[in-house]
Amino acid sequence: MIKDHPLMSTNPSYHWLTTGDAFFAAVEKAIRLAKDSIRLEMYIYMAGQPGDAIRDALCDAAHRGVTVRILLDSFGSLELSSDYWRSVTAAGGIVRFFNPLTLGRIAFRDHRKLLICDGTSAIISGFNISSHERGDGITEGWRDLGLKMISPVAGDLAGSFDRMFRMADFKHRRFHRIPWRPRFRKCTPGHPCPALLISGPGQNGSTIKTTLIHDLHRAHTIRIISAYFLPPRRIRRILIQASRQGRDVRIITAGKTDVKLARFAGRALYHRLLRAGIRIDEYEAQILHTKLIIADHVVYIGSANLDTRSLNINYEYLVRIDDRRLADEAHQIFNHHLDYCQSINRSTWPRTRSFWEKIMERFSHFILARIDILFARRQLEKLR
Repeated sequence: MIKDHPLMSTNPSYHWLTTGDAFFAAVEKAIRLAKDSIRLEMYIYMAGQPGDAIRDALCDAAHRGVTVRILLDSFGSLELSSDYWRSVTAAGGIVRFFNPLTLGRIAFRDHRKLLICDGTSAIISGFNISSHERGDGITEGWRDLGLKMISPVAGDLAGSFDRMFRMADFKHRRFHRIPWRPRFRKCTPGHPCPALLISGPGQNGSTIKTTLIHDLHRAHTIRIISAYFLPPRRIRRILIQASRQGRDVRIITAGKTDVKLARFAGRALYHRLLRAGIRIDEYEAQILHTKLIIADHVVYIGSANLDTRSLNINYEYLVRIDDRRLADEAHQIFNHHLDYCQSINRSTWPRTRSFWEKIMERFSHFILARIDILFARRQLEKLR
């Protein structure tokens, strides 16, 4: 099992959370140990277990005087009853739902998942608080990944949460020009790449895309796990170019999925990627929900998938960590996923799908790569 490794006494420490059971236990423990503040941001929060246990821990924290703030996406957490958080709010906690459902702005979702305690420690992940993600991701439950860290980035995440919390009602205008969005500066020795990367609707050149492009251009070894794999054209070109130049590129996508349209859309890209020499594997044990990118010794982890919606429409984040030991551990996690994958064979792939599956691939790609973006742009124009 991969263990926590404090790099130095003054440096960050990291601990991987490789199963849903480990993630939920870590979240509940962190909440119960918090002394000053708790910030919880989640796309999907479901009643039942483990959600009820985490709610009870949040209620206890509020009773002992901890400042508790919870931000949930109004679409992702739509199934919660109106009185679900009554015990927490009665104890002094504050719960807000991001972008209350309105047809004219329904496209823009808060897909972020994070917990920050006392502004110094954070749990970042792709996990939602959902019964679907209980288990080990192999014999039971979705396969996902999280990282618990004590790091200055926790303070940046706290600031990002606070800004999202303030704009939860989504009544602001010209939100594509909100000044809190950091401007990307070219990564150089004098201007290192930022650690916290974000994306959102109307943000030209999100820090996720621009920083990721910078690292992929230079990496000799690239490993990607993306549950919903539909990268923008420029990133696809970089991956293809890297493989044709002899660099090692390998991608794990979902064999089993909760969103079939996304899987069909991603498969529409396989032929060209395989032809360039990129190795592709599909995770078959359970539904894949992991988001992990490794570019040499740089690790990306957070809420964003490598798809057009994450990078252009949703509010998302990734944390970029340049650390060789953490990257080595991330490679172990990647290889453990591989143990439960089916490799896609370049020579037989064209013959493995029916005519109708191929039609669905093209149709799904058109919907998610074109129509979804156009729909979001139309809604964005109306909000300006």
